[in-house]
Amino acid sequence: MTAKALMLQGTGSDVGKSVLTAALCRIAKRRGLSVAPFKPQNMSNNAAACPDGGEIGRAQALQALACGLEPHTDFNPVLLKPETDRRAQLVVQGKAVTAMDAAHYMAHRGELMDKVIESFSRLTASHDLVIVEGAGSPSEINLRDRDIANMGFARRAGVPVCLIGDIDRGGVIASLVGTQSVLDPEDQAMITGFLINKFRGDPALFEDGVRAIEQRTGWPCHGVIPWLPVSAELPAEDAVALSRPDRSTGGALKISAPMLSRMANFDDADPLKHEPGVDFRWISPGQHIPRDTDVIILFGTKSTLGDLAFLRQQGWDHDIIAHARSGGRVLGICGGYQMLGRRVVDPVGVDGIPGEAQGLGLLNVETLMQADKKVAPVSGDCAISTMTVLGYEIHTGRTTGEDTVRPMFNFDSEPDGARSADGKIEGTYLHGAFANDAFRSAWLTRAGGTADTHAIYSNTVERALDRLADGVEAKVNIDALLEGAQPPGWQPAYR
Repeated sequence: MTAKALMLQGTGSDVGKSVLTAALCRIAKRRGLSVAPFKPQNMSNNAAACPDGGEIGRAQALQALACGLEPHTDFNPVLLKPETDRRAQLVVQGKAVTAMDAAHYMAHRGELMDKVIESFSRLTASHDLVIVEGAGSPSEINLRDRDIANMGFARRAGVPVCLIGDIDRGGVIASLVGTQSVLDPEDQAMITGFLINKFRGDPALFEDGVRAIEQRTGWPCHGVIPWLPVSAELPAEDAVALSRPDRSTGGALKISAPMLSRMANFDDADPLKHEPGVDFRWISPGQHIPRDTDVIILFGTKSTLGDLAFLRQQGWDHDIIAHARSGGRVLGICGGYQMLGRRVVDPVGVDGIPGEAQGLGLLNVETLMQADKKVAPVSGDCAISTMTVLGYEIHTGRTTGEDTVRPMFNFDSEPDGARSADGKIEGTYLHGAFANDAFRSAWLTRAGGTADTHAIYSNTVERALDRLADGVEAKVNIDALLEGAQPPGWQPAYR
């Protein structure tokens, strides 16, 4: 089997590439095709553990779900996980390789193309269709000579491109026409059409705009996609989503979560945000944690020491400690769990910057960062109720101390996490716990809230994917778009 492939690139970041890739994956699956997602290079601290023991961007895990597939490291062969503003951990085909600064990566990323093509080739050998997602924009021509994420990949692999423009941010005509104008003729020729995304209002009012883009570029428009609110019901790809914090839902149980600077896997919160009895609030930097908060959750981070310092800069340490002393509940997940202990030690900087720091001291535990990184799906039991839970671990470091005799979970006869003597301070390395419906319901009840006992979170996500696919299929010429997919090695007729 040799698949056809089609690549979605955008005029910029956050134009909807990931969501539209998921939509096309679900549409193709519903048409009976064996389809797989692919993103050559992703930058995100929101990661998913694969059954083969590697990790990929969370967006590619969602796209895999849209295809009816388990996550696989070939779906995202190069993943960058930022540790500081200028340094990131490099993950290649699921395995953490090294950490490097931005300049070093840019100078050497072309060397990763062989790994990208290797993963892509395995997918095209085993599926009917591969939907490829670009990163950022192909108009970043200053980076073109070593590009592996956009036109560099498209040209090397021979994959046609559909360009996406975001009309919601304005200037969509200029962004599409301008993208063509800065590309060299060979790159221009790889683009076979375009989509307009996030349209609000009467699309008839933009018909002249569509014609203007078509006339100036020579590309056909495959559709004008309206703003689809259902996309907000899907797990967020990366921290861009946090720049648009959710509005208060008005639920009785108030949960607050500080927005750490290198926060990771914050989609752990998504099942909670769907609960009608929960008022979930992201706390932006510069804001205090509200005093009426019932539960504070510290989510994971790619740099525990760095975000401990950031947390203290915001004054959140005082808020959290005061909340705990007054009888409030606190939950730490992964890096958040490490912060709740007495001390975090990272002698060689495996999780960002080397050093050590005092934690918040709410759990009698300490964490030593270690070079070996644990990445794996896990299953086991909740320590206080014996109910089964499924999730995954992605972390460096080992946490020990007196409070670990009261774990949150037991996996393969090995305990995970810790609880204070009164049970109000909890920590765990388990991601995805709240996606387990029975556990989420029991945890909310212990926290003094109520849960929708009929809610099945996995069904919520599946329905959202189907509604997303319905919305896209209604406004896009899917037949024309998929007919534009070509076998790898395709070469356009240069204009």
